[in-house]
Amino acid sequence: MTPNKENFIKAIYELGGDHSVISNKKLVKNLSISAASVTEMNARLLKENLISHVPYRGVKLTASGIRIAHQLIRKHRIWEVFLSEKLGYNWNEVHADADLLEHVSSDLLIERLNDFLDEPEFDPHGGVIPNKDGSLPETSAFPLTDVSTGRPFTIKEVDDDEEFLNYLLEKDIQLGDHYTLTDVESFDGPLTLETPEGRQILIGHKAAFKILVDYVV
Repeated sequence: MTPNKENFIKAIYELGGDHSVISNKKLVKNLSISAASVTEMNARLLKENLISHVPYRGVKLTASGIRIAHQLIRKHRIWEVFLSEKLGYNWNEVHADADLLEHVSSDLLIERLNDFLDEPEFDPHGGVIPNKDGSLPETSAFPLTDVSTGRPFTIKEVDDDEEFLNYLLEKDIQLGDHYTLTDVESFDGPLTLETPEGRQILIGHKAAFKILVDYVV
């Protein structure tokens, strides 16, 4: 499978195409390609039974398409772990190189790399690494925007966008940190988080949606 086809499948998945119909317009914007290119690639994937098409609405991944997306994500996240743990990359540096490496890595190489890393469960951003068979382990993490005021929680996963990761570094927010939500301003205003030491941090609503958390038991 070509890198272009793999990136297209991943784009559908990342836009929610494992459970929702994704429009051509969204794919054009996400991949920065022409509408004609999207239509052409959709036709190819449809023939291979990797997507289904809903007239006038868009496309959705089939079970086979979802499995391929998970396998690509597995390769990507295992490379991110390697780059972070063995080569000293920061969490805001691993994505671009892992994106290149995932397309040139055989299944054998990925499994050897996985064994070398002692079978990691999560990438440097807290993302769950899919299983070898393409299945995805369940997680209890949920968006920070859904946290109840006054309940302590821990940071479990963050979006791997480089600009967003730089934003978190500026805020000194890291995986595993514990906070309590103390206030939420109306109309999608910022959230106020408080550390166990009493330090307060303001997080924008859009940023909070990109942070997954779990309650402290």
